[in-house]
Amino acid sequence: MPTLRSFKYIFILFISMLLTGPFTSMAQEQADSVATDTTLSRHDSVAVIKRDSTKHQLTIGVDIFHPIMNAFTADRSGYELCADYYMRHDVYFKAEAGWGASNVNYSDLKYATTNSFARIGLDRAIVPRENLKDWDMMFIGIRLAFAPIHRSPASFTVLDSVWGNSTGSLSGKDFLGYWFELVGGMRVEIAHGLFAGWAIRGKFLLDGADFRQLAPLYVAGYGSGDKNVVFDFNFYFSYAIRWKPRHYPIIPKPK
Repeated sequence: MPTLRSFKYIFILFISMLLTGPFTSMAQEQADSVATDTTLSRHDSVAVIKRDSTKHQLTIGVDIFHPIMNAFTADRSGYELCADYYMRHDVYFKAEAGWGASNVNYSDLKYATTNSFARIGLDRAIVPRENLKDWDMMFIGIRLAFAPIHRSPASFTVLDSVWGNSTGSLSGKDFLGYWFELVGGMRVEIAHGLFAGWAIRGKFLLDGADFRQLAPLYVAGYGSGDKNVVFDFNFYFSYAIRWKPRHYPIIPKPK
């Protein structure tokens, strides 16, 4: 079973991979800007430096996979929303949130849980854009997530054919769950500003101490509460809001 230390190294590796590309591109952009400024000073005229002409994009979406699965699992439910912002150079800041519940109703054990969750992280496109109007993407990413969880009082029955059955109960509890995720997927613009896409997630529980006494049957945003590693799938529809950056004239200094 992977340890918390190995998860830490994986996290550092992915963050480095996601961020190295943007910094490299920014350095090249600064070098090009210096070269342009030198040319302008020679001509001693007013000019406009063409900045990064990529449009800004904010995308808001909803997962439809889990609501469909809710129809086939009466004992659990989950709902997810997502948003991302294009940060330049194929990197997107991602924020996701949702809520859900589960219900254990066995003959010898009864309790319920409810929770909300939030995830933040980065996605990086692994295929370069063909042009400024191309927003289709295949991506890899990483998330850090937490979920406030409420577990109701639980009642249980211990079956014993020799001494007879006995019953008991556990008081309700509120606690936090933490995990991180490795994500991969793709999305395609099927109409102007409208996207469809999917993501596959590997999720790794970081602190399961509160899950050991009586694990939640299901934690929305994570999965089965009795597992340290789970895999999940999302299918999203999302809509993009775009706006153009401003360009400012740069007047070269007099000689």
